[in-house]
Amino acid sequence: MTETLKICDLHVSVEGKPILKGVNLTLNRGEVHALMGPNGSGKSTLGLALMGHPRYEVTSGSVELNGEDLLEMEVHERARAGLFMAFQRPMSIPGVKMADFLRHASTNVRNPDRKEGEDLIPMREFRKELKSKMDQLKMDTQFARRYVNEGFSGGEMKRAEILQLAMLRPKFAILDETDSGLDADAVRLASTSIAEIGGAEMGILIITHHERLLEHNRPDYTHVMLGGRIVETGGAELAAELHKEGYGRIRHEHPEAAAENESMEEETTASS
Repeated sequence: MTETLKICDLHVSVEGKPILKGVNLTLNRGEVHALMGPNGSGKSTLGLALMGHPRYEVTSGSVELNGEDLLEMEVHERARAGLFMAFQRPMSIPGVKMADFLRHASTNVRNPDRKEGEDLIPMREFRKELKSKMDQLKMDTQFARRYVNEGFSGGEMKRAEILQLAMLRPKFAILDETDSGLDADAVRLASTSIAEIGGAEMGILIITHHERLLEHNRPDYTHVMLGGRIVETGGAELAAELHKEGYGRIRHEHPEAAAENESMEEETTASS
């Protein structure tokens, strides 16, 4: 049976302001989906709502993870069920080393029924696996001794998110602009690493403005979000078109959604 993340007619508000206005998307394990769209279209809102961020209120619709009601789960339950999100702006956790964080998190995901503090992944096994993943990502081993995201550059934060993805091995991963803040070589490494980590074992939703991260992660489907809804779905060729031509055609063919998107952009700019 195919494992699936199924989003049906999802509406989400932030502080009483409607952002998502009926999103439908089905992601099967082993598939790569690209989610693209201009600023203010609701891409990051979708990811944060799926992970259960308390600021993002689901007002209607449903989300199922392998037939289970995702919206009834607490955030840690969603992670243990196999959902992961690499954040656009990860938070720092002073005093918590990357290695300790990853050992506890990996253990919790792989053994969701354990009690906290019990039956951690054996240290020798964990260190071997962590070193292997860090070598793959061309990361200095000293990185594991640093506090989570504290003092990290933008690029280091994104690489830390990919390292978490590699160690946690989720069933479904949402990558929110993992390419932002990276130079061309770092994006190429990130793209290659995601492809190697994901493969047929992971369903991946890549939120991006650009085509660079899709170089080694050719999308099975490309979705265009505008004004809080998905207005068009195609294949990899759609992502290439958007990268080359922008969103002019999309705005022209969906004027109502384009007007809503402009309004959302204006409000975001005014409040920032």
